[in-house]
Amino acid sequence: MRTVFSYLKRYRAAAILALALMLTELLVELFQPYIMAKMIDEGIQTRDTEVVFLWGGILLLCSAAAFAVGILSSFYAAHVSQSFGFDLREKLYGKIQSFSFANFNSFPESSLITRLTNDIVQLQNTVFMGLRIMLRAPLFIVGSVIMAFVVNWQLALWFAGSIPFLALFLYLVMKRGEKLFRSVQQKLDRVNAIMQQNLIGMRLIRVFVRMKHERGRFDKSSGELMDRTVAALRLTEMTTPVILLVMNAGIIAVLWFGKVQLEAGSASVGEIVAIVNYATRTLGVFSLISMIVVNFSKAKASSERIEEVLVTDASLKDGEAAPARSSIAGEISFDHVTFRYPDTEEPILSDISFRALPGETLAIMGATGSGKSTLLQLIPRFYDTAEGSVSIDGQDHEGLKMESLRRAIGYVPQDIVLFSGTVADNIRVGKEEATMEEIIEAAKLAQIHETIMRFPNQYDTVIGQMGVNLSGGQKQRLTIARALVRKPAILLLDDCTSALDVRTEAALLDALKAMNCTTLLVTQKVSSTANSDRILLLDDGRLLASGSHTELKQQSPLYRKICQSQSGKAGAAHA
Repeated sequence: MRTVFSYLKRYRAAAILALALMLTELLVELFQPYIMAKMIDEGIQTRDTEVVFLWGGILLLCSAAAFAVGILSSFYAAHVSQSFGFDLREKLYGKIQSFSFANFNSFPESSLITRLTNDIVQLQNTVFMGLRIMLRAPLFIVGSVIMAFVVNWQLALWFAGSIPFLALFLYLVMKRGEKLFRSVQQKLDRVNAIMQQNLIGMRLIRVFVRMKHERGRFDKSSGELMDRTVAALRLTEMTTPVILLVMNAGIIAVLWFGKVQLEAGSASVGEIVAIVNYATRTLGVFSLISMIVVNFSKAKASSERIEEVLVTDASLKDGEAAPARSSIAGEISFDHVTFRYPDTEEPILSDISFRALPGETLAIMGATGSGKSTLLQLIPRFYDTAEGSVSIDGQDHEGLKMESLRRAIGYVPQDIVLFSGTVADNIRVGKEEATMEEIIEAAKLAQIHETIMRFPNQYDTVIGQMGVNLSGGQKQRLTIARALVRKPAILLLDDCTSALDVRTEAALLDALKAMNCTTLLVTQKVSSTANSDRILLLDDGRLLASGSHTELKQQSPLYRKICQSQSGKAGAAHA
């Protein structure tokens, strides 16, 4: 919790002011029953109207003062809690953005969303309660006990005797509640994960008629969340009846023995009223503490979940060198590279070595799972190699600043990702400051300009969620335009022409040739590899063969087999 609550330091002055105002409010409230006792004993009992008005006026002034400082304290407490939540959310989001892919694999997306939303809101509420109630409640109880002893120590003993028992009871509830609410948050993560998967895959669920299955999966997860929440609430809700039972017993004892002392002349009516008033207010405060205990248990679980993210070290460390974009020529070299994913023993790539010269186009072919996409992801340093090195222009890219390296790379992933906004907005993701002329130029190179011009609002056409109003080929070309608008020195295309027809793909590849950037193209199409400078043929994570289209047809039986199978399909399709 120390890391999380360290973000309160910059609001120390406002927090201290909120606490000072709260303490002022507390002191005023503590003296109110004492003033009432004076008014009863010295005014009402003696029928002295002047004394009644005197103490009544003081009581009204105290109430007005308590109201005013209470409003101010709430204002500063709200300022501190909301500002703290804003800073913490910003820091947490920034930390997530700094994660490598390996770090992301440690935290499910749904869990990160819950931590950024529900957990931070829980901490905001706890900070507000801490400044307004959490410290005030125990101080009020202590102050009430002290004032009760000042009024009449004999009656105060009956009132104060129940407090240690209740304090121990609430402590035990808090310790047990902390574990239960941590479990509740974990179950909430699971519910969010299922909802996220279902909303993203809604079309597939309907196509494969999986609605009943998915409803059952959601009902099971939601039921587990309900059961865990009920268990937590059952524990915490039992606190109020216990508090009422114990405190009411104390009040009855005060009234009973107060009657005895009143008859003996050792207590006054005002003293009895004052102590009962302190006991009644303490009863209300203990009920409030039971709510505080619940919120503190939730907050402790939430803070641990947030801190878990904040203290996670990014698995990739930034290098020192920061070459300018214009200084990167685009030479790529793999030197005996072996790679395995974190927490796995089986290598995905084994002893890969090749060199791509600036401006060259390399096609990468291989069966599914042969490591093609992984090879591309090593170039912008999404992961580090297990053995060997990847170099850019002769320099090990682990020594480069990742931001500088990635600004020189245009990357089109296999899984298409489009963002909410217009067509122009999505292309501008590749270069935030891109002009409209640059956007149009990139769209022309990606062979999608003419298609965009047929849209109702052209470049201002709003793209539906996940590109629902675009075809597969349109989405692929749009993501290619997004990569091209940054005029990269290195262009990585991960099987992103699969939905394009032969003519459009050929026009695109010709346009890329004219850009004079180093291009690595993952593809399964011989039509895409034929005009490449070189082809890398992967099999089970190993570089099986390397050469031009003509060379591989002569030297590689596997490549010949691929060419023959695609030639046969083309002929069959033509027939």
